[in-house]
Amino acid sequence: MGAQWKAKGKAQAADARGKLFGRLAKDIMVAARNGPDPATNSRLRLVVEQARKVSMPKDTLDRAIKKGAGLTGEAVNFERVIYEGFAPHQVPVMVECLTDNVNRTAPEMRVLFRKGQLGTSGSVAWDFDHVGMIEAEPAAKGADPELAAIEAGAQDFEAGDDGATVFITDATDLDRVSRALPAHGFTVLSAKLGYRPKNPVDPASLSPADLEQVESFLATIDAHDDVQNVFVGLAG
Repeated sequence: MGAQWKAKGKAQAADARGKLFGRLAKDIMVAARNGPDPATNSRLRLVVEQARKVSMPKDTLDRAIKKGAGLTGEAVNFERVIYEGFAPHQVPVMVECLTDNVNRTAPEMRVLFRKGQLGTSGSVAWDFDHVGMIEAEPAAKGADPELAAIEAGAQDFEAGDDGATVFITDATDLDRVSRALPAHGFTVLSAKLGYRPKNPVDPASLSPADLEQVESFLATIDAHDDVQNVFVGLAG
C-alpha cells in the first residue's frame, strides 16, 4: 500500500481521473503564486510535469497557472492544512488538504474521522518523516534503482505500482534528485513532498475484516473534495 494511500481497482482509478486533474489544478495554482514560469519556479515545474504525464488538457493546465499567478483577476486563497489521527484499529493517518474555507473543512473532517480517531497537531506526525517522494519508471531495460538512488542522491527507494520505483529524498533535495534521475536511467512520473511512516502497521496483524474497515475509512477520507493526499502508516 505504501506511505501514500491510493484507491485500488480499474473502476476506482477511472472515477479518480477527474479528481486527479482537480487536485493537480489546485497544486498548480498554489505553486504558481511564486511565479508562472516553470523554468524559474521549481515547485511549479514539478507539478506541471506531473500534470503533463497524466495528460491533463493544456487549456486546463494553462488556466490553472494564470489563475494561481493572479493573471486572470481571480483570487486564489487555498490554505494547506494537515489533519492527523487514526484509521480503525489504530492505523496512523496524515491527511493533507487544500481548502478555501477551513471553517467548512474542519468540521467535515471531524465527521469523517468518527469511525477512527482525529488527533491534535503533532499527535501522529512524530511517527512520520517529512520527505520527498519521486515515482519513476525505468527508461531502459536493466536500469538499477539502487545504483540510481545512490548516484542521484536519494536517501532510499522502494517498489511502487506497475513496475515503478519510489525514490525517497530529503525534503530539500526533491527537485535536485528529480532532475538527476533521468541521467541514471529513470523517467520521473511524479515528484512531491509527503509523509513516510517510521513504524508502519503490518497488514498481516489485521484480520481481513479489519483491513477492509481500514480501506473503507481511507476511501471515504480520500473522496472529500478538499483532500489532496492521504498518507497511511500501513506497510506493504
